Amino acid sequence: MKASSVALLLMSLCAPVAAQTLERGNGPEPSTLDAHRCPEVTCGNILRDLYEGLVAEDAHGRLIPGMAERWELSADGRRWTFHLRDGLRWSNGEALTAEQIVASFRRAFAPATAAPFAVHFDAIANATAVQQGKLPPEQLGISAPDARTIVFRVERSVALPQLLLLPIAYPVYLPAVANFGAQHTRPGHLVSNGAYRLVAWTPQAQLTVERNAHFRDVAPIPRVRFQVTEDAASELQRFQAGGLHLTETVPPQPLPQLRARFGTQLRISPYLGAMWIGLNLQQPPLKNNPALREALSLAIDRDKLTRYITGLGESPAYGLVPPGVSDYRPASQPWSRATQAQREALAQRRYREAGYGADRPLQIELRYNTSTPLRRMNLAIAAMWREVLGARVTLRNEEWKVFVGNRKQRVITQAFRGGWIADVDDARNFLANFHSDGVTNWSGLQDPAFDALLAAADAAPDLSARAQQLHRAEARLLAQQAIVPVYFYTSKHLVRPDVLGFEANPLDHHPSRFLRLQEPKR
Repeated sequence: MKASSVALLLMSLCAPVAAQTLERGNGPEPSTLDAHRCPEVTCGNILRDLYEGLVAEDAHGRLIPGMAERWELSADGRRWTFHLRDGLRWSNGEALTAEQIVASFRRAFAPATAAPFAVHFDAIANATAVQQGKLPPEQLGISAPDARTIVFRVERSVALPQLLLLPIAYPVYLPAVANFGAQHTRPGHLVSNGAYRLVAWTPQAQLTVERNAHFRDVAPIPRVRFQVTEDAASELQRFQAGGLHLTETVPPQPLPQLRARFGTQLRISPYLGAMWIGLNLQQPPLKNNPALREALSLAIDRDKLTRYITGLGESPAYGLVPPGVSDYRPASQPWSRATQAQREALAQRRYREAGYGADRPLQIELRYNTSTPLRRMNLAIAAMWREVLGARVTLRNEEWKVFVGNRKQRVITQAFRGGWIADVDDARNFLANFHSDGVTNWSGLQDPAFDALLAAADAAPDLSARAQQLHRAEARLLAQQAIVPVYFYTSKHLVRPDVLGFEANPLDHHPSRFLRLQEPKR
């Protein structure tokens, strides 16, 4: 590329943003815009603009009516009824009916869809059997008695409205799927029902949405561009140059310096998310070796990581479920209160018990997706494994889609970047990822006792009994050394002063329809 072309490209990336276009940093390239198949935060941010479910959430993360204007639960707790608004439309102007919503749910749970979040809906009658291909989608416990009513039959107590915030619950326009297949998510093909519609998508660069003229409320900002910002340091530079209104994250830097530089533009808030190192339990060297897995966990100095490497308010994690989840007391490793010196001594003992030592050092790969913060974190973890255990660690950095595919297949991965951001405020949302049949069971844990504890939680008569069973399930998961907890997240963004309506919330969801751009002073 000629130098002049490079200069033009840089100018376009960093040029001051247009007054009525919201420029959002959004992290890696989204793996899909198929709402039923979205597995990560990146696509979820975009899908919340393109779609609306039966239930929605406001700027503060509170439940509000979506496609449904109201809903109620039957006295026996086994039937949820949702009453649709009048005049619902797709972005192409066609009427959106209850029958279409039911058909979309059937597609979401069909085995061929392989929806990553389907496991969270196992309370719906026949949902698991449909997903496993044991029953046809028509027997899914969701029906439409008329054009404006949706009924869910559930087999246990479940907070269904919160679950219906997930992208899998968005209505997908099935004629486009039939006509275009996997290409139904491309501009010109994608038909949605939210406040915005897709108008452009340049892979590995940006994605643009504009107001949906057929949505009931007019979004204050007419156009939103989601910028691919895989590198947090580059994202920060673009924000400083005026090329972004808000960032998806902030690169690791000393917090006092960031506050001095950005003042109130820096937004750091509690967040229901956990970072861990996943361990492939299906392949050597970690298969059938809990002592080795525990040694790797013990060797990490989490206080040092969160103080000097991440440094933006994160807290050390010794369990899976973060503090602050409603109606739940998290579990933790029994050695969480030991000193770091005590943990490292125990790590070395477990390492020897696993059959490793100076004459036979562990050789292991630590795999992560492209990201400046993740690179720093994984470099630090690799250094700790080398220093404390003498392990020989190879770092593998992969583009997001490649990384996601390898992690899911569990063939070449050994240790890998894991983590989970809560989809709903519920401990089960974290724990269900490790069910033996879970699509997001990247570690490949196969533990009938853990599965039984999840089932017991589902059958519990009240919230207290449910929380106790979930706590036991988390303790069992930790005892199996299925993951290496590292830290609990904070949400961190840079937000320009002219962006109004950006509110902190535990799930860090910020639909563009609730944001406004302050008009420039004349």
